[in-house]
Amino acid sequence: MKRIALICLLVLALPAAALAATSVKMSYNGPPDDNDNAVHYFATHFKALAEEATGGALEIQLFPNSQLGSEEQRMEQTMSDPVINVASYGGIETVLPEMFATNIPFLFDSYKAAHIFFDSSPFMDKIRATMRERTGIELLAVVEEGGFIAFTCNQPIHSPADFKGLTFRAMDASQVAMYEAFGAAGTPIPWTEVYLALKTGVAHGQMNPPTYIIMGSLYEVQKHLTLANVQYSDQFLLINAALLDSLTPEQQKAVREAAHKANVMTREFVESQVDQRVEFLASKGMTVYTPTAAEMARFKELGSPSYVNWLKARIDQTWIDQALEEAAKANAEAK
Repeated sequence: MKRIALICLLVLALPAAALAATSVKMSYNGPPDDNDNAVHYFATHFKALAEEATGGALEIQLFPNSQLGSEEQRMEQTMSDPVINVASYGGIETVLPEMFATNIPFLFDSYKAAHIFFDSSPFMDKIRATMRERTGIELLAVVEEGGFIAFTCNQPIHSPADFKGLTFRAMDASQVAMYEAFGAAGTPIPWTEVYLALKTGVAHGQMNPPTYIIMGSLYEVQKHLTLANVQYSDQFLLINAALLDSLTPEQQKAVREAAHKANVMTREFVESQVDQRVEFLASKGMTVYTPTAAEMARFKELGSPSYVNWLKARIDQTWIDQALEEAAKANAEAK
């Protein structure tokens, strides 16, 4: 009896937050490596900030390396279960194709312009409202995952003409459309199979930010790196809206602030590492090339319209027009 009474006293002495702690699973792509996986860097800081700000009332369990399933499976989980997920465009494609308007090639001139657009544009306000209404998911942050996207290949890529006759790994149908505009074939290949596809010649090249090229050891099977700044590389922090709504107003505010602070930290980390990562790839034998202004103009001239034409068949034109207009404003404001 004394033992039971002592246990009861100890339980009563615990803080209320500890007794009512909500444990939440958070899933994302890539390994649990702070240095090479910016999404993991973000996740660890978001977890620490959110748990501290809620006084332990929220406990976040991290599941890297897509442990909870494929992109599509994790999106379904986020719609139906009390979970948090970091999704790529591939994951968000089936539920919110309008987001692809933010991924038009050569849309942003700088990191600052992308930050302005994703943090404060009316377009993103509309996206968040549509996402919640359509899926029951709240978009908390757009996470910078590794710098601007570059091309890699086993032969030099200096202009769109160099793509002719080649096959490139595509992450989704939008990339297939862009490659075809350059004269190449695009073939969708899961990230986990990219290294082998490049090694065996199933694909001659691919595009990713330097972080992912290092993470996947693609420098072992690719000779050339072209810094064409194709697209801003990002993923999306998503939370089941019912879960968010179940928290107190103070806890909801804490979660939102944690997402913002972790995102700012991740941006600073990613952008401080880009040059070092490119130097690392060069040290591993990759030939690094930066296109001239004329070559970049040609990439944009072919790549952007092909992407927009692909997208027009999937979403209303008003989304595309608004994204282009507000991206242009962000580019001007960032200068």
